[in-house]
Amino acid sequence: MIPRVLTVAGSDSGGGAGIQADLKTITLLGGYGMSAVTALTAQNTRGVKGIFEIPAEFVARQMDAVISDIGVDAMKTGMLSSPSIIRAVSGKIRQWKISRVVVDPVMVAKGGARLLSPEGEEALKKELIPLARIITPNIAEAEVLAGRKIRGPEGMRRAARQIHRMGAGNVLVKGGHLPGEALDIFFDGQNFLEFSRPRVPSPHTHGTGCTLSAVIALELARGRTPREAVEKAKAFITSAIQFSFPLGKGIGPVNSYTPAVRDGERYRVLQSLKKAFRQVQENKLGHLFPEVQSNLGYGLPMAQGPEDVAAFPGRFVRLGKEVARVSDPEFGASQHIAEIILTAMRYHPEMRSAMNVRLEERILARARKAGLSLGHFSRGNEPARVKRREGSSLSWGVDQVLRKARKFPDIIFDRGDVGKEPMIRVLGRDPAEVVGKILRLA
Repeated sequence: MIPRVLTVAGSDSGGGAGIQADLKTITLLGGYGMSAVTALTAQNTRGVKGIFEIPAEFVARQMDAVISDIGVDAMKTGMLSSPSIIRAVSGKIRQWKISRVVVDPVMVAKGGARLLSPEGEEALKKELIPLARIITPNIAEAEVLAGRKIRGPEGMRRAARQIHRMGAGNVLVKGGHLPGEALDIFFDGQNFLEFSRPRVPSPHTHGTGCTLSAVIALELARGRTPREAVEKAKAFITSAIQFSFPLGKGIGPVNSYTPAVRDGERYRVLQSLKKAFRQVQENKLGHLFPEVQSNLGYGLPMAQGPEDVAAFPGRFVRLGKEVARVSDPEFGASQHIAEIILTAMRYHPEMRSAMNVRLEERILARARKAGLSLGHFSRGNEPARVKRREGSSLSWGVDQVLRKARKFPDIIFDRGDVGKEPMIRVLGRDPAEVVGKILRLA
């Protein structure tokens, strides 16, 4: 059954946060999203221009309507702008016995202004936090809840302990506002777990907290543990920031679409590689393989590292003109083919596939006759520092060609060096296009 997730939060007219961000994220990840709106905001990438609060009794009525009919597997809260709304929401959680509750305590604006009155903060601590399966405060919110300044990881741990004592089942203190790596600290009442990722240099971070808590709620609805849900959410939000939108004139929204679509794209990438291999096998292209054998790779859209590029473990094996493979394609299977593809994608993101074949002058002549464009680099010009770094030669060579090329070449080749076999790399948008070019060389 499709996981049903209810978000009880404010509306963002700019679409980057609040219920809009929640519902987009839940839907993209395969859940069914529902909402109870707590406030309407007039808002864009530059800030909040106005807030219209929904009466607490009508928030409760929205929750009753959804839960009594459709049902809820998990829910999350966002902006709860008054003590009466907090009490109404808490009452409905108890009434309907909702156990998987994610509390995103929207208490402090990015500029530091308090969004809840002291009475509202007390209602949050006494009424809602004890009902939370997991609470996700950022540094500013954790400081308010714990009543202490947080300077680093140790302060985050102390705050997590204090918030846990308020009754929350699990606490995730988000350290995105601290300098250094993006460190979040998770506490389950007994053990601490650190989630650390390199900081993504993007100014467009609107909706990060909403999106993160929405993913956690969805994963809880699927039956994952809080720790597993946080692991999934942390990976998702890192990608969402990485591919964030430069929309508007202020802080743009994170992009939930790309990481969700990339997960679905993984299957298509693997199937495309298998289909292309069958073409290689049926056309008996083994005579084009170099001594080091061949491999074929295909990257995800906006691939960032070798783990985003699929290839065949163990490469293709030549048996005369016949071709065999060691196993099915996998992501992260070939550092070498990944370096070629990732470098090509830096210049032309649509060029996501490559395969290597042997270098012979007659093959280059066929390429020219077939109208394929050629690029060339010399390993003799390769800097010593590049030669010393394992796996960097191919990236350097492809970069040398592409930075000077007026058009994207179909083929990049080099004539080898001491201990380095001469090689042709055939590039294309996808494996079918790459193999199509190789058939013209055969």
